[in-house]
Amino acid sequence: MKTILFQGDSITDCYRTKENDLHNGTGYATRVSAQLSYDFPGEYKLLNRGISGNRITDLYSRIKIDIINLKPDYISILIGVNDVWHEVGHKNGVAAEKFEKIYNMLIEEIKEELPDVKIMILEPFVLKSTATEEEWDTFRTETEKRAQAAKRVAEKHNLVFVPLQEKFDEMAAKQPEPYWTWEGVHPSAAGHELIARKWLEGFKELNK
Repeated sequence: MKTILFQGDSITDCYRTKENDLHNGTGYATRVSAQLSYDFPGEYKLLNRGISGNRITDLYSRIKIDIINLKPDYISILIGVNDVWHEVGHKNGVAAEKFEKIYNMLIEEIKEELPDVKIMILEPFVLKSTATEEEWDTFRTETEKRAQAAKRVAEKHNLVFVPLQEKFDEMAAKQPEPYWTWEGVHPSAAGHELIARKWLEGFKELNK
């Protein structure tokens, strides 16, 4: 049985059970788990270690206990919006240059310890809604910088990159917010389904 590890912030966490691995939350991780468990019975063990509020620095601080020690065969990472949001709200974000530097360190150390692991990086995204509209230009511009950095990290290390922003923009043009997210950051059920579908596309690419 191969282990798939979901990593990230609250978008991944999504009220998962912290006491055991029986409940992967109410978001895209569970939707992916349901699909893979149904299509490939007994082939995958799925772990969710996303933590609400995490920035890239927080994820890096957990690299040993929540990534390396788990010895996953696959890792997906979705991180970046809090690096912007924490700066807007509390002046405690992570600058784009530092975000990319630490992301590279994270991947380098994971690959050094787990040379056979397959990794895909999901693109951070944001939509204009109640939590983001007041500082929209900052949210969009800065999140795009983290998205571009995440893509460069994926390219540098030959990882699968899963784009999300363009698809969210496309769907928001058809059905405006709040619909795909609750307030511009946290996905609704429809938003999590969007991520899950793009995740599964990335997973197919990862297994080519």
